[in-house]
Amino acid sequence: MAFFLALDVGGTKTDYVLADETRELARVRTGTIKRLRTDAQTATANLEEALAELSTRSGVSMDSITRTCVGAAGETVPLVSDWLRESIAARVAGDLILIGDVEIALDAAFQGGAGVLVLAGTGSNVAGRTSDGTLTTAGGWGPALADQGSGHRIGLEGLRAAFLARDEGRSTLLFDAVLEFWQLASLDLLVEYANRHPAPDFSRLTEVILSCANRGDEVAAAVLRKQGEDLAWLVRLVIRRLQSASAATGSSEQNTLPSVAFAGSIMEKVQPVRDALIATVRKEFPAIQPLDGVIDPIAGAVWRARTGGRS
Repeated sequence: MAFFLALDVGGTKTDYVLADETRELARVRTGTIKRLRTDAQTATANLEEALAELSTRSGVSMDSITRTCVGAAGETVPLVSDWLRESIAARVAGDLILIGDVEIALDAAFQGGAGVLVLAGTGSNVAGRTSDGTLTTAGGWGPALADQGSGHRIGLEGLRAAFLARDEGRSTLLFDAVLEFWQLASLDLLVEYANRHPAPDFSRLTEVILSCANRGDEVAAAVLRKQGEDLAWLVRLVIRRLQSASAATGSSEQNTLPSVAFAGSIMEKVQPVRDALIATVRKEFPAIQPLDGVIDPIAGAVWRARTGGRS
């Protein structure tokens, strides 16, 4: 029997799945093993902890692995890729495939085929792929430069909108809700806390802003709509590029709209952002058909480990 290992390496966590040809046998999560985000000692400890736990839960030794697929952000950076290749090869048997986290997410939805993926959680990114494997992305430049529709952007823009509303003399539920959430006693303390260095985790305010919007607060609702619209602009750019790439190769895909899949906590839990995104994309592409629900990116790494990337 063949066994396959899949990893989804993020900036704060890493997910692992051990599977056979048909079933998932064990799943584990640890802290990150991405060397841009942690030191070698911590990354090694996290990796070894996960591999040991997978073997304990499944009864499968790492010496029995046929193929491993690792999806990682920054996989082209030598510090990341070299460490992953060396560390996994030293501990896991079989072949190793190292690709980007965007590719495994696309594979989770489309298994090597064409499509568009919108990923929005703490950060955000939009990626597209043609049937011949051509990749294109928009966004994903980090919180200071992009991350439209992300938890970070929603939280930060929610606070900015609240203070602008105060300057304009408009009421909002956001102040009381944020003060309670962050356990602050006054507006002055909120100003101090929001401007501190290092900055607080603005993404944690997403649930506060969503709650206020659901209670009829127009300031909060407008923030969620705007973030959905901003993220939709990136989706429209990616679809245009896919159509241009298909036209350049004479592919029939130039006249076909790709399916759009979603991943990440914002796309799963913050419906107003998702609704605004879909409505805005349909202004240019009325026939677009988004897939229901959200995909699990590591499922793409499992598929690629099993197949070697062959559809």
